Amino acid sequence: MQKRKVLYTVSAIGAGTMSFLLLNKDKRKNIKNKYDQIVHKKTSMPIRTAGVPEEDNAENAKMVAEGSQFGVQYYNHHMKNR
Repeated sequence: MQKRKVLYTVSAIGAGTMSFLLLNKDKRKNIKNKYDQIVHKKTSMPIRTAGVPEEDNAENAKMVAEGSQFGVQYYNHHMKNR
């Protein structure tokens, strides 16, 4: 029962804080920009290097030469599903 009260309290405080921050247009834009930066930062993985291991990444080239195709297959799958 005590954990539930703590959870409700934390949720209420979080909801109140978010509503306060989202009321102001400038703060809302700032939060949206930060969110977009975080999302784009996560999607900017080195996916391009997985499809061409022989160019810059010697470790990937060695793994592919040894028979590992994971990086190439991942790259092809990711690019096909874009």
